[in-house]
Amino acid sequence: MPIVTAALILLLAAPLAGATVAAPSRPVPAGLVAKIEHLAEQIVARGRVTGLAIGVVHEDRILLERGFGTTQAGRNDPVDRDTVFRIASLSKAFAGTLTAMLVRDGAMSWESRIVDQLPAFKLKDLQASEKLTVLDILSHRVGLPFHAYDRELEANQPYPLLVDKLGEAPITCEPGNCYAYQNVAFSLIGDMVFAATGNFYYYEVERRIFHPLGMYSATYGREALEASERWARPHVRGRRGWVATKPNDTYYRIPPAAGVNASVRDLNQWLIAQMGGRPDVLPEDLLSTVQTPVVATPGERRAGGWRGARVRDAHYAIGWRVFDYAGERLVFHAGAVKGYRAMLAFLPEHRFGMVAVWNCESSAPSGLLPIALDRFLGLPPRDWTGLERASRSRAKR
Repeated sequence: MPIVTAALILLLAAPLAGATVAAPSRPVPAGLVAKIEHLAEQIVARGRVTGLAIGVVHEDRILLERGFGTTQAGRNDPVDRDTVFRIASLSKAFAGTLTAMLVRDGAMSWESRIVDQLPAFKLKDLQASEKLTVLDILSHRVGLPFHAYDRELEANQPYPLLVDKLGEAPITCEPGNCYAYQNVAFSLIGDMVFAATGNFYYYEVERRIFHPLGMYSATYGREALEASERWARPHVRGRRGWVATKPNDTYYRIPPAAGVNASVRDLNQWLIAQMGGRPDVLPEDLLSTVQTPVVATPGERRAGGWRGARVRDAHYAIGWRVFDYAGERLVFHAGAVKGYRAMLAFLPEHRFGMVAVWNCESSAPSGLLPIALDRFLGLPPRDWTGLERASRSRAKR
């Protein structure tokens, strides 16, 4: 499998993955935002979700920033643009972007070896341990099986113990040579940030990203979520519909992989910045680096739904997925933890993006993204949410 080294990233960054490549502006089709709002209202009305918040941005202009439904089933507290959700693995892009900032500042490099800063760290193959780099962990090229020790994390085993257990996991390939998505191993970047800066990982993200971008309700951890002025409770499916539950701590124990809480107002600012609208905080060369494909992820093309139908090519970059979406480059990530789902994507060449976060374990809102993309790109419309099929089915009864 081809490997992109850290040195090559900067060479490949333009024009392949530049965040602000000059191109004629494509206007947003009339009715696109109204269509997304209508579908979101239908998803809530039909009980497919409890609460949902959506953002749409084009060329630094916020076209949509609102909530739908309620923060908790059975109550009347509405979701709005300031309601905070867990965003799960959307957190990984913050880890990649923070690391790029530290590399730019000379605090670490993409080739920095994990063992140089964390001498107790080891993999089952000691030679593999010696080779593992910052770029490897941020692009999921550690050489471990997919989701190594995620089940143990979900069973409340502490992060330090799981890092030790990485030394027992089978090696599937030499580090840097193959892709397998990780959460525990990915979070080694938090330890590397502490070693390089002397500050906790979450503090560096808040100081360098959240605050400069005006993401004022974005935080890390369960306590911060529950201390938010407005936050959406997680829900699971019960016999009679959605049932509110308590946020759990499991994935909060690995902040780089899945620790962020944010509102759609926050995430619209993140979208603007990642699409090149805040060069004072995230300059173009930095964005080009984190959005450059590093390793092929062909399994994404075999997924169902819109990924299987629209995605022609798939890679992982640095905290981001990069897809060929019907001939257009799409930077994307999704996230899922108990009771929450999230997805964020944008077309860098057109500076058009969308984010959706919701507080239950439903797949229905995930269809809103490809509907928006298809309409923006002028592709034939598809019923990605399943709402039309459900309506036809009810009409036949």
